[in-house]
Amino acid sequence: MDSPRQSKNRNREPKRSQNQSSTPPQKDAYARLLSQHCSSKFSLYLEQYAKDTAFQREGNGPTTLLKVQSDRQNIPQRKRDQVPNDFSDSSDFSPSSLKSKGEESSLSLYMEKLSTRGAQPDCERKQGVSERQRWGQRRDTATSHDGDVESGEELSTLKPNDSRKHQKQQKKSKDSNREVTSKETDSFVGHPQSPKKASTSGQEQEKMKKSKKKNLPKHPEEEKSGEGTSKSGFDTQMSPYGKDNTLQQSRASSANSPAEKSKNKGGRGSKKQVFESYMAFEEVSHGLKRGELIQGQLRINPKKYHEAFIPSPDDIRDIFLDGIVARNRALNGDIVVVQILPREQWKVVRSDTDCDGTSESESLKENMVQKKTARTPRPDVTVEDQHSDQDELICKVQNTTLTDTGEPLEDPSTPQPNGEILQKTAKVVYIVEKKHSRAVTGFLKFLPDKPFAMFSPVDHRVPRINVFLADCPEDFSSRPGDYSNTLFICRITSWAADSNFAEGQLAKTLGQAGEIEPETEGILIEYDVDFSEFSDEVLDCLPKNLPWTIPPEEMRKRRDLRKECIFTIDPSTARDLDDALSCKQLPDGNFEVGVHIADVSYFVGEDSALDAIASQRATSVYMVQKVIPMLPRLLCEELCSLNPLTDRLTFSVIWKITPEGKILSEWFGRSVIRSCVKLSYDHAQSMIEAPEKMFSAEELPPADPEHPIDEIHQAVLNLHSIAKNLRAQRFSGGALRLDQLKLSFTLDKETMMPQGCYVYQYRDSNKLVEEFMLLANIATAHHIYSRFPELALLRRHPPPKTKMVDELQELCDQLGIAIDLSSAGALHKSLNTTLGDDKYTSARKEVLTHMCSRPMQMALYFCTGVLKDAQLFKHYALNVPLYTHFTSPIRRYADIIVHRLLASSLNCGPSLGLSTEEVQKQASHCNDKKTLSKRVQELSSELFFGVFVKDCGPLDSEAMVMGVLDQSFDVLVLRYGVQKRIYCKSVAGLESFHHRKVGKKSELTLVWTPEDPEKASEEQVISIFTLVEVQLKADGAPMKYSAVLKRPEEDNS
Repeated sequence: MDSPRQSKNRNREPKRSQNQSSTPPQKDAYARLLSQHCSSKFSLYLEQYAKDTAFQREGNGPTTLLKVQSDRQNIPQRKRDQVPNDFSDSSDFSPSSLKSKGEESSLSLYMEKLSTRGAQPDCERKQGVSERQRWGQRRDTATSHDGDVESGEELSTLKPNDSRKHQKQQKKSKDSNREVTSKETDSFVGHPQSPKKASTSGQEQEKMKKSKKKNLPKHPEEEKSGEGTSKSGFDTQMSPYGKDNTLQQSRASSANSPAEKSKNKGGRGSKKQVFESYMAFEEVSHGLKRGELIQGQLRINPKKYHEAFIPSPDDIRDIFLDGIVARNRALNGDIVVVQILPREQWKVVRSDTDCDGTSESESLKENMVQKKTARTPRPDVTVEDQHSDQDELICKVQNTTLTDTGEPLEDPSTPQPNGEILQKTAKVVYIVEKKHSRAVTGFLKFLPDKPFAMFSPVDHRVPRINVFLADCPEDFSSRPGDYSNTLFICRITSWAADSNFAEGQLAKTLGQAGEIEPETEGILIEYDVDFSEFSDEVLDCLPKNLPWTIPPEEMRKRRDLRKECIFTIDPSTARDLDDALSCKQLPDGNFEVGVHIADVSYFVGEDSALDAIASQRATSVYMVQKVIPMLPRLLCEELCSLNPLTDRLTFSVIWKITPEGKILSEWFGRSVIRSCVKLSYDHAQSMIEAPEKMFSAEELPPADPEHPIDEIHQAVLNLHSIAKNLRAQRFSGGALRLDQLKLSFTLDKETMMPQGCYVYQYRDSNKLVEEFMLLANIATAHHIYSRFPELALLRRHPPPKTKMVDELQELCDQLGIAIDLSSAGALHKSLNTTLGDDKYTSARKEVLTHMCSRPMQMALYFCTGVLKDAQLFKHYALNVPLYTHFTSPIRRYADIIVHRLLASSLNCGPSLGLSTEEVQKQASHCNDKKTLSKRVQELSSELFFGVFVKDCGPLDSEAMVMGVLDQSFDVLVLRYGVQKRIYCKSVAGLESFHHRKVGKKSELTLVWTPEDPEKASEEQVISIFTLVEVQLKADGAPMKYSAVLKRPEEDNS
């Protein structure tokens, strides 16, 4: 049914529809009334009329339901109604709704338009406040077990009073920003129709006019009628409701009077539609089933924020979303449903690397966010579930994506003779799950004569946000300059369809920009990391009698390994020690090797408050200067941590293994250990490098006197020897490791400011620990899968994107690099063959490793009962059929679930109280949190390096080119291992530059202005592996730095 706000905006159809039908003359009078009568009395009269009309409708129910449906999607009713045509804004064109519309007079429709306009200004501010309060409450209540605080916004359970809330939200966002640029709107919303879509017949026109009607939520009666929609293009979605064409045509004509047209051009009080309204859930569900719509995770290019991508179901090349309008208010990381645009609007690209944004090197981190679609859709495969509060609805949408039995979308043509490729383009029609936190750091700017301030996010992928002055600091309006360098956190509360800008509320003042702690807090909030103190309810789950000792009855249930020579090897700063090793030589010459993991599941009872917070956090987050723990510190650093000379509960895997690394037997079980020493990687490395040396007690940390230092030393050497053999077997068997440079810092102990930085060295001691952790994880994966084939939580790594691999192979062939990308093992072998034999060999390997990382996908947790094809379980990089995470339960929740499964399989713990769907839900949440945690870690490192450059710079270094675009190129700064982009237009002393591409090889020629006017200009060719000299300098912006290219004559190479 029509609501007052629905009919309000039918008068703003994009320009293309204004001449589509004739206009009944009687409408002109009311159209003139609309523009002439804006007095408060008249508005009040109209408002009352609209209320009466709405009340009559609500007696029949559908209007309230419609609003509730709207609220379920978090689409304010006024947002949905902004499409400015009588028939293009609304989804409700089922027979029942059309019948009721037909009973309304033209006057009632126009009165409602006027009432919603005239009544708004008086109450919008007050209602805006209540909206913001409501938003805050929903963030809390919508937090589901997968920790996505926004997920409930999309498909929350319907509540009768939600319609009233939405009326407030409608009014609140009206004042957001009236200076809407219309250029983008015209080019997208009212895009010229293709010859294929355009038709001169009245019926075809009607179908086109209804295109955006379908983007609105429908009440149940209407949803039932929406199943017949056919394959849809950009503007056109065919309607099966031909019998109501007469009424639709009548409504069509009513919307195209001269007065209506004049209003569309910006009559008083009118606002132009910027975004299309979202489709209804039922329609999305049917569209996914029929293969007309595609679901995926949105990735926005951080350097070119008008570019966005989602993975294509065929996994050939990503689907491109051009501009903010196409994204339709979705933010980076959101799970969205898109509609493919007509073929003539597809993007012409020159290579597949352009098809997914990987021409932007920094976007790799964003591009490798886990894919949410199956590689090959098949009826019996469900790869990944994203759950919101209404799990079955989300699952329904998800499953229709993965069990697509409809007609496949038309495939792009093969590359043209000129090398050009057509890339599909799309627009967002629905947001399934808001993965983005909607919280951003940024700065507040004062706007004279406006009731709001402008919030400018630091992350340009997020829109500017209007913040009401009432929410700003008290003296902001009078002294805005005092806040010019103050960093705030702002949460987006709404984003109207008729505004380029979102609306938001300041959540927190962080402090001065450029200071590490405010910036760090901003990163944590923006990436939805819970760093709050643990609640009393959670802390009540911990043991009370401290110092805690292992109860005698628990000791009797376990294998006692306290007298064995067991030790930990960790980073020197580590305090959460969750793994220990042992190695004892047997009389027959073989070894008994043990991996002992902290038994966290003993302390974290299933369904406890402690379990709930751990599952929600899902991972500890490691930053340069601190750790945000998954569990309370009493567990992380004390009761669970395998600290030396202390009895600790563990889960052990013990093998009988030959010196060559062949496993003869295997034992799993709960145990008790007493670590004899806490070794750092440096300690273990020095032992490996000096096998004959007798270490003194002063050279090592305190050790248990029952185990002499030489016994510990020999155990380390034996483990190292076995690990080398295991490693050699893995790589000869086809495994792959892509090592990328990692920056580490030395910090001042008092100020925690960076004193120095260095590239972290991955050495034999690291490899030793890694090898046995991998062995334990692989063994555990096989064990739990054999016992629980429907419930096991495993970790899979899909193979790289085929088209991108082919592109890379072609590029390497052109560059003369002999690289074999046919398999993980082949790639590893060719990466480790020398790339030249000089001091830059390792640099070339780093660049090539980076290039090879681009096609790679992220590894994913999953539940085995959800994926029916065991071939999809495989871990590509490790080249093993089954893999899981068992070895870090203090910092990863997935490992706790694996421990519970293991305990249950060994009859030393209760059965897991989770269904297949619940395990998959938690697995999906762990994937999300792991990705965010990784990004936070990277941002923390960037933050500290920015401070280091500011305090110690400028810093000179050689750099190697790792990617070339048409106006910029990316370099790996060799001394510090950081990657930076250099923009040709900002290079001082550059006369000109030009770009050319031969095959896959991209090349820039820089023409330098001669320092001596009598000399000729000097050219510098930039291509992959080119060596250049750069200088890292602090930027004007806090914590930011840039790489400045030096003139080639200063190049020492």
